[in-house]
Amino acid sequence: MSEKKISTHFTLNGVPTQRDVPVRLHLVDMLREELGLTGSHLGCEHGVCGACQVMVDGQPVRGCLTLAVQADGRQVETIEGLSDSGELAELQAAFLAHNAFQCGFCASGMLITALDIVRHHRDADRDGIRDLISGNYCRCTGYQSIVDAIESVLKAHRALPPQRLTQGAAS
Repeated sequence: MSEKKISTHFTLNGVPTQRDVPVRLHLVDMLREELGLTGSHLGCEHGVCGACQVMVDGQPVRGCLTLAVQADGRQVETIEGLSDSGELAELQAAFLAHNAFQCGFCASGMLITALDIVRHHRDADRDGIRDLISGNYCRCTGYQSIVDAIESVLKAHRALPPQRLTQGAAS
């Protein structure tokens, strides 16, 4: 007997998308296996490591804990879409400049978290940044360079008028 499937309609990286998905399929599995978007990684598969993070309706979610059917009617953004749109360019450049990318396994989830920090926690200090990234594991950097990178972007954004932040990445 095959597993029941549900027709799911959502916007994926700005593109209307429809999939018939098994009711128990996780969002990250659908993205990786059915749609070929492999930027989000499967790490712990328990919602602890943050490697599977994607944005749903502008909020970071754990793709390994979110069912694909829960995307119905929602806006889903992956690291691929955020990179292609240029919204992550500033953060990616800061991560490179501060040597915050090492093996790359945590990078997509860490960048999703960093983007959320830039969008919603403009006044975060170093301790606040550490607290906000605490749900993402990185085994290579020791977090110092990641905090440095995020802090540099926040400092640059604090110098901008508030309305500039709602327009996406700095150009």
